[in-house]
Amino acid sequence: MHPLRKTLHNELHARPSIYFREPSHVYHLAFVDAEQACVELVSQLERLASEVLPANEVQGLLRLDAATLKWERHSEFFTLTLVLPRPAGGEPWPALPEPLAGLIQPLRPLLISAVQVLVEAERDWAGSVSGYGFKDPAGSSLGDGDATVWSDFRLDEHGVNRLLLVNRRLNAYRLGRMIRRLLEIETYRMMASLALPVAQDVSRQLKDYDRELAALSDRNAEGSDSAKVLSAAIAQLSARIVRCTARTRQRFGATEAYAQIVGERIAELRESHVDDCQRLGVFIERRFRPTVRYCAATDQRLVRLGQSVANLGDLLQARVQVEVEEQNSAILRSLNARADTQIKIQKAVEGLSIIAISYYLLSLFKLSYEGLHGLGLAIPVKTAMLAMGPLALLILLGIMLRIRRARQH
Repeated sequence: MHPLRKTLHNELHARPSIYFREPSHVYHLAFVDAEQACVELVSQLERLASEVLPANEVQGLLRLDAATLKWERHSEFFTLTLVLPRPAGGEPWPALPEPLAGLIQPLRPLLISAVQVLVEAERDWAGSVSGYGFKDPAGSSLGDGDATVWSDFRLDEHGVNRLLLVNRRLNAYRLGRMIRRLLEIETYRMMASLALPVAQDVSRQLKDYDRELAALSDRNAEGSDSAKVLSAAIAQLSARIVRCTARTRQRFGATEAYAQIVGERIAELRESHVDDCQRLGVFIERRFRPTVRYCAATDQRLVRLGQSVANLGDLLQARVQVEVEEQNSAILRSLNARADTQIKIQKAVEGLSIIAISYYLLSLFKLSYEGLHGLGLAIPVKTAMLAMGPLALLILLGIMLRIRRARQH
């Protein structure tokens, strides 16, 4: 058996839902980047719990008297979900009960999502959403009419988003999963929206980068600056874009993944219209999708800008290559001219050398003739010239042939 067989298979049961019946209050809190705080908070909650149920590394269940608390650890955030039975005649939107409210107070700056869901039975609810404090709510029939949910998506004085779910035919298991979908929609929607201020900041930077790129392109086209100066400016711009891309890649990638989860959870609700209310999924999609598209467009714009800077660098490199080839051609022409000059000089030197050799050779023959004449050998001048002339010509011809062979070699 593969060593990871059991671990990977149990991932199917890593994050079970809380199963419960109505009427109930459900409190859901999500905290960003607080892994160590999550560990400390869970330890404190376990000391307060009346029962600690089996847990794993990513989630756990606790019994707090009549309430059930579930904690979950995710890659960028962790969540707390408290399910508390609603007492008969109780107020519809009570505050988060103690001691949980006191324990999370230090983590308030990390709170990214806070949702309160009131789960009512169809036979017990008020019959109208106006009695629950909603203003112009959106509503949907869920699961082919098995439940109905409303919300106006406005935060109360404590920063909590409220939802009302009226159960018709959902059992405890289906009710828990339906509530989980609604909570995940809100949590992942808020986590995806974390990229919005990042995208806005990047958009402001991209305007400056676009202007700088346009100026560099004009300078490169006009050829007013040296390649060295332009190359340094392009390298600096490229470095800033790469740094910006590295800083935002993870955030934009996470936004895309979270938005996809939100879309999947909305589809799983199987919504239909309730009276004349706008559906929850439509309400969220119409207001949430522009944020996702803006972040995606900013990411694509950043990528395209990086490609444009790289293309400008390639154009500059081509320009430098052309200049180098022109310089090489000029150098080759200069070398050819020097070689021609050297050949002409060499030919002139060869001619002078032949003249000098001829002079010295004739002088040597003259001295030899005078020496023989002094020894008493009476050789006529005509005979001496006929004998020494061909010899001198043969010697000169041999010297010229050796010079030609050396030049060819």
